[in-house]
Amino acid sequence: MENENRENEEILEIEAVDDDITSAVSEEYDASQIQVLEGLEAVRKRPGMYIGSTSASGLHHLVYEIVDNSIDEALAGYCTHIEVAIEPGNIISVRDNGRGIPVDIQEQTGKSALEVVFTVLHAGGKFGGGGYKVSGGLHGVGASVVNALSEWLEVEVHKNGKIHQMKFSRGFITQEMKIIGDTDISGTFVRFKPDPEMFTDTTVYDYSVLHKRMQEEAFLNAGLTITIEDRRPESAHLDESDRKDVLCYEGGIREFVTFLNNNKNPIHEDVIYMSGKKDDAMAELAMQYTDTYSEVIVSFANNVHTPEGGMHEDGFKRALTNAINKYGKKMNILKGDDKVSGEDCREGLTCVISVKLLDAQFEGQTKAKLGNSEVRTLVNALVNEALESYLEENPAAAKSILDKALTANRAREAARKARENVRRSTALESGQMPDKLQDCNERDPSLCEVYIVEGDSAAGSAIQGRDSRFQAILPMWGKMLNVEKARADKIYSNEKLSPLIVALGAGIGDEFNLEKLRYHKIIIMSDADVDGAHIRTLLLTFFFRYMRPLIENGYIYCAVPPLYKLTRGKTTRVAYSDDERDAISAEMRGENQKAEITINRFKGLGEMDAHELWDTTMDPETRTLRRVTLSDAVAADAVFNLLMGEEVDPRREWIEDNAKYVINLDI
Repeated sequence: MENENRENEEILEIEAVDDDITSAVSEEYDASQIQVLEGLEAVRKRPGMYIGSTSASGLHHLVYEIVDNSIDEALAGYCTHIEVAIEPGNIISVRDNGRGIPVDIQEQTGKSALEVVFTVLHAGGKFGGGGYKVSGGLHGVGASVVNALSEWLEVEVHKNGKIHQMKFSRGFITQEMKIIGDTDISGTFVRFKPDPEMFTDTTVYDYSVLHKRMQEEAFLNAGLTITIEDRRPESAHLDESDRKDVLCYEGGIREFVTFLNNNKNPIHEDVIYMSGKKDDAMAELAMQYTDTYSEVIVSFANNVHTPEGGMHEDGFKRALTNAINKYGKKMNILKGDDKVSGEDCREGLTCVISVKLLDAQFEGQTKAKLGNSEVRTLVNALVNEALESYLEENPAAAKSILDKALTANRAREAARKARENVRRSTALESGQMPDKLQDCNERDPSLCEVYIVEGDSAAGSAIQGRDSRFQAILPMWGKMLNVEKARADKIYSNEKLSPLIVALGAGIGDEFNLEKLRYHKIIIMSDADVDGAHIRTLLLTFFFRYMRPLIENGYIYCAVPPLYKLTRGKTTRVAYSDDERDAISAEMRGENQKAEITINRFKGLGEMDAHELWDTTMDPETRTLRRVTLSDAVAADAVFNLLMGEEVDPRREWIEDNAKYVINLDI
């Protein structure tokens, strides 16, 4: 509390974000502003150190590195339009109308600045302060890494009335910089083809992944136009719509919040917006409450997403809690020692925080968390002053927000009592497990797995067929609670979820403790039909909302039971897809393609005996498990809200739009 009060003493003038932070940027962007920090040797040897991985995420990261250079030009005030295209053959092109990469001689190396930027690691205008005052690429390695990991790369720079061109292959120069024509514009144009020797998993770009990132950048840079286009003829069948989008949001992060709340019901009409600056740092924030029960806070530092939060989120959360409690006391709604917690104040909140500062200190290579302590002070002062003014000037919205927090507070107290009831009724403290749980003998969580099985019939087969040394079985039956429409107190008292919470042992919500988890493989095993998919979705919604670390740490899996049983004489095989069914059928017939094959579609897990269930779905040597991962919490929040929330029309529209992609449908 002492620290919070001290931060509140710093009075910050609230004002519209202006361009002051770019005022110290030199209009002359030339070779003197390019500094060389180290060489490029290790990139092809250890690409994962520079782009995270050589899987699909790393492939898309190449595009972000080039686009981020253009974004830096926009942040500096010199770029208004960026064009990104996926060309035939999965070639990427990025064009901007910025100042153009410098082409004059760089003093440290005696080479052209263009060559240095594309061939030397950690070379650029971001390190000395003259080229860029704000940049997201402080850990980034940008153009040189993309060059090193590309089969070929070409760059054209429009600068000083001339077009300068240079070509590379796998990091080596194949054409020295030369002038190929005259121009009356400025900017940089980069084309590259990812090297299949490095990206062995895939070199195929996903338009939707790039679109999401470009849309995010457009939201964060109000007024910047980003055009993204898919020019591949082979992509035509993926989507009937035109694969070209022009993204420009004059409202910036205000429109971002509106976008995130698209399928939710706001409890106050306007998006609350605030901005301010202190010294060489500035912050802007947009927020709106909805009638949902979960919070969505999306934060950025110099346009870099910080999914693990950091000092800017800490400052916001402290100030939000302080401002709402202060208003409640002032209006005599909160009396004496009454107060609402931070968790209460954030229920149903959607918030976007964007800070820009000179020396962003990201924690870790992935830049997942912001470490600058001065940003906490900035955001804390900004939110305290701006939100206090907003609540006083908008009493109707203020009442809705405070009522929401008070309702959440009462529900949290009810959840605490329900939690204590669960503990007493299950003797959780003494380690007593639910009656339905058939536990395993092993006590090392890293060696244990629990199957959450749909229905008593399938659970019976699973119990008989399992390896009881390390496999536990927890049956689920009947209708399960949709947690998207319920608060925590309902969850603890729910007869389906309460045994699951007790069996896993780690708690839920703010009390979740991963170290107490009893199983490191939690496997959802449901029927391969619509009902099974619904059970799976309900469980995943629960894990996402109340036990998210299980997903983030890779502990949640889905079993893959077979779809078909094929029999010829005494020979029986199973198939997990239509294609596999056809292939096995042809193989079993052999030369006699008229031989009779009996093909049965499994309608449920209960149709398999213990031996079949073990062989096909539970044996670690032969089974297929699908790990549930979380690459984008914001997108996941939107999907769960869409599929499991109150609004019917958006869900129907989504189903109609995506029905054409369904491969297996069991009605």
